[in-house]
Amino acid sequence: MTIIHRRFARAAAGLAAVLALAGCGKQEAAAPAAASAAPPAARVLVVGTDAAYTPFESQNEKGEIVGFDIDIVNAVAKKAGIEVKFVNTPWEGIFNTLDQGDRDFLVSAITITPERRQTMDFSQPYFDARQLIAIKSDASVTRFEDLKTLKVGVQNGTTGDEVVGKLLGKSSANIKRFESTPLALKELEAGGVQAVVADNGVVAHYLANNAGAGFKTVSDAGFATEQYGLAVKKGNAELLAKLDKGLAEIKADGSYDRIYAAHFGAASK
Repeated sequence: MTIIHRRFARAAAGLAAVLALAGCGKQEAAAPAAASAAPPAARVLVVGTDAAYTPFESQNEKGEIVGFDIDIVNAVAKKAGIEVKFVNTPWEGIFNTLDQGDRDFLVSAITITPERRQTMDFSQPYFDARQLIAIKSDASVTRFEDLKTLKVGVQNGTTGDEVVGKLLGKSSANIKRFESTPLALKELEAGGVQAVVADNGVVAHYLANNAGAGFKTVSDAGFATEQYGLAVKKGNAELLAKLDKGLAEIKADGSYDRIYAAHFGAASK
């Protein structure tokens, strides 16, 4: 091999070594792989409730939302592994907040009806209710039909409003609609209406805490048993499954019965 060729070979070998070192250096200088990102915090679900329906939901002196429904949802949420916060939401318009996505689900002594099932989905029932008539102690009412000629108070948009509307006519001047059942019962006490039709739990609670009101109640065999459910946006099967799972678990382990007894003074039936 000639001197020129040897020099050329040495130079080429040197260049290859430099390139190899450069390549190694680039590999070593590469940035380390990014650490795994922490999973995002679970979103707090917003629960709408009309906090004017004692003992199911109301506000205490601190402004906190409390009641049977609230205790049930908190227990369900714990079992389902979800976090919730309650937002006081007026009954009129409460279903719109669900449809628009402002609320993730609703708990507000909501009766499950075929009409409501068309626009929202419901959990398994968590409470059995029926309508109850409240009247003055000296009134002669003995059945629902006796209300046909009387002025009757109801909470606007409730099942009581629906059944009285069917009896008297939806636009009857003898139906007085109120924002809450306690307001209707106050009007009965003041003489502005002669009867109030509302869910038994609310009426019974009011009478127990207002013994001086001079009321009595009348039940009618024609009143169908109603069931309350948690309402979710139509098609939200994932959330519905979590809520149903939580409800099943609190019923199975006795939590439901303890909550029921705390609010109604007896075991659930």
